[in-house]
This record gives sequence, structure tokens and C-alpha cells, in this order.
Amino acid sequence: MKISAAQLGANLTRDANAPWYLVSGDDPLLVQEACDLVRDSARRRGYVERLVFDVERGFDWGSFLNEGRGLSLFAQRRLMELRLASNRPGDNGAKALQEYASDPPPDVLLLVVMPKLDGAVQKANWYRLLERGGVVVQVWPVDGAQLPKWIVRRMREYGMAPTAEAAELLAERVEGNLLACAQEIEKMRLLYSDRAVHAQQVLDAVGDSARFDVFALVDSALAGDGARCARILSGLRAEGVEPAVVVWALGREVRSMATMAFAARGGVRVEQVMGQFRVWEKRKAIVRAGLKRHDVGDWWVMLRKAARIDRAVKGARPGNVWDEMLQLALKIAGIELFERA
Repeated sequence: MKISAAQLGANLTRDANAPWYLVSGDDPLLVQEACDLVRDSARRRGYVERLVFDVERGFDWGSFLNEGRGLSLFAQRRLMELRLASNRPGDNGAKALQEYASDPPPDVLLLVVMPKLDGAVQKANWYRLLERGGVVVQVWPVDGAQLPKWIVRRMREYGMAPTAEAAELLAERVEGNLLACAQEIEKMRLLYSDRAVHAQQVLDAVGDSARFDVFALVDSALAGDGARCARILSGLRAEGVEPAVVVWALGREVRSMATMAFAARGGVRVEQVMGQFRVWEKRKAIVRAGLKRHDVGDWWVMLRKAARIDRAVKGARPGNVWDEMLQLALKIAGIELFERA
């Protein structure tokens, strides 16, 4: 059976007889909290002994199977955790999981933890056996649009009453980093428990824990969010990210957009162009906005600008590369810093 992380608590309360739980996802905090729910439920049901297996290259799958078949030293029910660094266990792992699932020991609860599952993995025999015989929990990340709601819900669980402005500000400060967000909420819980939380309290209590990356910069530029572009670039510079990495990401995106704009100018529909260039479904809206904002001539001008910045990064010409990268990002976003001569 496949469920979401939000359904896990009710599932464990209603029907906790599954022989195993498979938790998959890429967000460390949400995966950890889902696993904690399974562990807490197991303890309440008498699974006192806990064995942990970290699956890395060269892992002995035979030892895992032997532990499952063997008797507990104290004849207790056991929780066995199998932590996979990859969502592909390999041939030996697939065989071991199928063997385990075909005859699970009655006194063992298995918890399998792995990264996000893709389509190919979900077609594998070992995965189908686990899904059919137990519970698969898919943990999805919280996107930027949903993060303020997630913050409000979590703070209310702790007895706080955040304003919408406070939640928005906290989401901005810890952008993309749920673990940092949870830590900041825990800190505010100590400071402002049973109290309304306003934006000023967030400013007073929370540091800037935003996790910036070059791809977020590119997406913000395509989305036309100039303020976010400036903030991300400032964060990248403060974190010591090499300018070469930033200009590479900007230049690559501009080159791709220029090519798509050229194809669209030739009469090909934008949707068809994005399909040809394998644009992800979640990025189609911002790519479409970028193509609407600039014509092919604009994109070629920006591509030459990216090439000039790249030469400055390599020392082939003078220039303040961070200022020039900001100008390029804002140009992609449709913001002109200076009027054209």
C-alpha cells in the first residue's frame, strides 16, 4: 500500500500490523520525522530491540537476512532498519529483499529508508513486493508556495499563533531548508510559547538560514522576481560560491532560452518547443514567461553578456563580476538597471 507522509500517523493508529514500512524521499527532516513515527509506534507495540544496517558499496546482504531469520538474544520483538544510500539496491540487494518479503519473520518489523523513488525503481520486482505486502511512504518536499502554510501549521502545533506576515518572513529566511526552519521554530517555541508571533519577533529571533543555489537564481530570474535574484546572489557571494559556477548556470540557461526562442520564432508552438527541449513540468510556467518576456534578439544579447562575464571571471578582461552577474540576472527578469542609450 502506498500512502503519503501526512497519512502515516493515521495509518499507524488505525492499522499497525504491516510487516514493513518503506520510507522514501530527499528531504532529511520530513524523512526523519516519518521514520520517528514508525519507531514510536514500534516501541509502543513491544519492538524493544533495534538493529540498524547502513547499506553502502560492498554491503553483506546475507548478514541482513541472517539477522532477520535469527532469534533475538532476549526473545524480544525487533525493529530492523535498513538505510540505503541509493534507491537501487543492486542485484544482491534486490534478491535479498525479495527473499525477505516472501517469508517475513513474525517477530520483526522492517523499516527501509531510501532516497526518492523514480519510475524505473517502482517497476522493479523487489519494490512491487514491498508495496504489495507492506506500506510505502512517499515523502514529498514542501515547495516555496506551500512553505508558509507548513510553518503556520507547525507553529500552531506548538501552541504559537503566528501572523501570516511572520510565516512569510520565516519562509523567506529559511528558504528551502526545512531542517533550519524546524530549528528556528523550536527556538521561537522557547521564546514565545503560548503567544502571538509577529514579524518583528521573527526578525529578532531568526538568523538568515536560507539555502541558496545557482538553480534557484536561474528560476527566480526566469520568473521575473528581481528582488529574489538580488538576495540569492548576495547569499551565494556570502557563502563563498565561485563566480564561475554562477556565470556557468546563467549562461547555460540563457543559451537554452535563446535556442528555444529561435525555434519558436520559426513557427513552432511554445509547448512543442519545451517538449523538444525536455523542460520539466514544474519549470514550464517560468520558461514560458521568459520566452514571452524576451525575443530571440534579447536572448542573444544576454548570451554575449554572459560570455563577457565569463572572460572577466577568467581574468581576460577587467570588471566586477558580481555586479555584472546581477545585471544579467535582472535583465533575464525583465528589469533594466539603466536606460538604453
